[in-house]
Amino acid sequence: MSLLKINPLDNVAVDTSTGHKEALSDIKCGENVIKYGFPIGHATKDIKKGERVHTDNLATNLKDKLEYTYQPANNLLETGDSRHTINAYVRPDGEIGIRNDIWIVNTVGCVNKLAEKLAAKTGAFCFPHPYGCSQLGGDHITTQAILKGLINHPNAGGVLVLGLGCENNNIGVFKEFLGPVDENRVRFMNAQDYDDDFAQGVKLIAELHEYASKFKREPVPVSKLRVGLKCGGSDGLSGITANPLIGQFSDMLIKEGGSTILTEVPEMFGAETILMNRCVNKEIFDKTVNLINDFKDYFIRHDQVVYENPSPGNKAGGITTLEEKSLGCVQKGGMGPVVDVLTYGDRLEKNGLNLLNGPGNDIVAVTNLTAAGCHLILFSTGRGTPLGAPVPTVKVSTNNDLASRKSNWIDFNAGPMVEGQDLSRDFFNYILDVANGKETKNEINEYREIAIFKDGVTL
Repeated sequence: MSLLKINPLDNVAVDTSTGHKEALSDIKCGENVIKYGFPIGHATKDIKKGERVHTDNLATNLKDKLEYTYQPANNLLETGDSRHTINAYVRPDGEIGIRNDIWIVNTVGCVNKLAEKLAAKTGAFCFPHPYGCSQLGGDHITTQAILKGLINHPNAGGVLVLGLGCENNNIGVFKEFLGPVDENRVRFMNAQDYDDDFAQGVKLIAELHEYASKFKREPVPVSKLRVGLKCGGSDGLSGITANPLIGQFSDMLIKEGGSTILTEVPEMFGAETILMNRCVNKEIFDKTVNLINDFKDYFIRHDQVVYENPSPGNKAGGITTLEEKSLGCVQKGGMGPVVDVLTYGDRLEKNGLNLLNGPGNDIVAVTNLTAAGCHLILFSTGRGTPLGAPVPTVKVSTNNDLASRKSNWIDFNAGPMVEGQDLSRDFFNYILDVANGKETKNEINEYREIAIFKDGVTL
């Protein structure tokens, strides 16, 4: 067994083979347990040196909503000129895509199977979902906002907006929400309007393929790249290997003028002040406070415990409390300054580290990141998952065993970082390869999915 002490202040170390914690000294009942240099909870009984520290003797310190004070951090990352380029598809509006796909975006779930049949016939990609009708208020707007983000995504060289005709989010209504589009790139079709809806869909997709074929890859600065940051199926090594590696990439990209987006708001609880103090000004700090407190209110509104988060898989992998999970999760954001706070359907506009509203749920989170304009998503995992977004979804293993067993899911192994290996440059270059066209495992396996956040009544 090999033990790793992460921070000099820690009173626990991590067993690098299991991800679980061991006490480095006696810890009295009620005393804080320290990992990453921060409290991750308190001992619920006396813990002897060498004992395992987990759910039977450790509990969260978190309770209720908090008050926050802006204490700006010093020595934040500074951006400069891009030293690297990628070969991407430059769109007429100046946006870039790292893929040149044809996407079918449904206005309503009733046409999911038609979309799937069209995708199978034409080589387009579709993303089934159950919404677009019978929704009220905010849920309806959220659905429209996410679908708008997908339609406008530059990785899609062409988009068929596929409707039924009688839904709340019918094409006529949705066009008003969507606003102006390039009609060469975006085509609309109500299935009820055609005797042979399948033939009409095939015809429109063929036209979109022809339009998209005119785009060719050309060099652009890496500062154009927008990357989403996500973790799922975390374990005790997530905050030691894969998440710090993703954070290193985020810092390297931001230094060259690029942009990253960190989401999963509940997995900021307990580590939110680290992000708040990196906000570039008081306005962004206030937005971050609202982001955190609004999500806590969401829990409270549904009579749920605000600070109950680690899943059974997380706990099996050695994560005990939400503070511990969050302190590991936020490392994906590196040390970059927080430049903006986005909500569902918002488009990334500012270069640097952005925060995005949304839950930790994997499929909802990758959908939100895609709709915000991320060209690709970096997804760390200690337990493994085949999940893929509509955009390339790079799975980063926290440990060697997972990378070996599930090589059909994992794109990059961060496991050697436990032994002190520096993988940052290799990982950066790998991501450039993905941007240049190298397929990720989710693309090879054809795993591309979406899920839209829901909070209200369905008729």
